[in-house]
Amino acid sequence: MDMTKNLTGSADVPRRSKKWKLVRKNWQLYLFVLPAFLAFALFSYAPMYGVQIAFKEYNPGLGIWGSPWAQPWYRYFKLFFDSAWFTTTLKNTLTLSFYMFILGNILPLLLALMINEAKHMAFKKTVQTVTYMPYFISTVVVVGMINLMFADKGVVNQLIQLLGGTPFQFLTSDAAFKHLYVWSGVWTGTGYGSVIYFAALSNVSPELHEAAIIDGANRFQRIYHIDIPAVIPTFVILLIMGAGSIMNVSYEKVLLMQNPTNLLVSEVINTYVYKVGILHTQYSLSSAVGLFNNVINLILLLIVNKVAGKVGETSLW
Repeated sequence: MDMTKNLTGSADVPRRSKKWKLVRKNWQLYLFVLPAFLAFALFSYAPMYGVQIAFKEYNPGLGIWGSPWAQPWYRYFKLFFDSAWFTTTLKNTLTLSFYMFILGNILPLLLALMINEAKHMAFKKTVQTVTYMPYFISTVVVVGMINLMFADKGVVNQLIQLLGGTPFQFLTSDAAFKHLYVWSGVWTGTGYGSVIYFAALSNVSPELHEAAIIDGANRFQRIYHIDIPAVIPTFVILLIMGAGSIMNVSYEKVLLMQNPTNLLVSEVINTYVYKVGILHTQYSLSSAVGLFNNVINLILLLIVNKVAGKVGETSLW
């Protein structure tokens, strides 16, 4: 036993010394990465110290350390689970998230494939620019445009009247809220998302298409057998990353689009956290709800990453 330990220990020492030699040899590269590491440590990991508020009777005057622990420790989680808003906020969050998740991943891929098939370079660049520009419009401006276009006397209702239809109350309709939210997000984000896929398509060798043409493959066959397999790894990675934030519905946009008539379909977990924590100063409850939200995101990320690695051998780790 002692001999085994000695052998193992003696084997570990050269291995560690070799690693430190590599670090010293490439110290410029580690120095280059240091600012990003410090930024993550300061803004992503250090704030995790405040997670304990979810398990305490937090009092700002006493601070985090001075505040007593909640009895029982899961008190605020149970308070949220037993509240009337738990089912409503969870349902609304999942509805908006999956709706946006599906369209937000498929449409950028389709746009990239269509742009890639365009032969006229000037037309291709113009379409890329036009579809990319809405990404830079702020959320406040986007919601303002929605309110103007879909108001009672807005452009959309005026067009409906010209076509002989009856004006519709878009802004106060429960059924219309999710469509306005998601499709406005599709309009602003599809062009930006397509850039990543277009970069992946640019790495496809033209020789593959030339060989396929010689073999008699038409355009759709070439897209299916050459272009789509080339972007599948990128699609899977973006799918996994999107699954890790599927519960994080943009509370700013939802909050701006909310009104008393659509509250039952627009209240999501993030807006609930904002109202409970900031407006009603129930910090422990809002921290517990936020922690629950992030744990669900982490579980979804791990599951989707594991499944993707098993099925397609493409994963984050």
